[in-house]
Amino acid sequence: MRYGTALAIALALASPLAGCVDTETREVAGRDLYLRHCASCHGPEGRGDGPVAASLKKPPADLTRIAARAGRFDEAAVMAMIDGRRLVAEHGPRDMPVWGVVFEQQQEGQPFQVYAGLRETRALSDYLRSIQVKQ
Repeated sequence: MRYGTALAIALALASPLAGCVDTETREVAGRDLYLRHCASCHGPEGRGDGPVAASLKKPPADLTRIAARAGRFDEAAVMAMIDGRRLVAEHGPRDMPVWGVVFEQQQEGQPFQVYAGLRETRALSDYLRSIQVKQ
């Protein structure tokens, strides 16, 4: 069997499975990240009712209503808020940690450190998309 044919067969067999594993892995990773880094303020279900919420000057957002407030789930905007590229003026001083920096620091010394931060931010965004209330 020629190399090109063998590669084509391997890719054809693996393609349907790759999407399933990746989606499930991202959802689990996103939920784990959310519970570890976000739930204390935003609550375990994302409704802005975490145990730390009462001590903040501005209540944390209900993350289950991102799409309802904006008319759609804007992944780029959500990722920019998570990783710190977009400041939310209504919040005044930024109470929410700049998670992009935190995620990168956690990977310090590892190959592709910057991409690991992006991967974590994307996993969180995917999880937040999954908990949006139906409009």
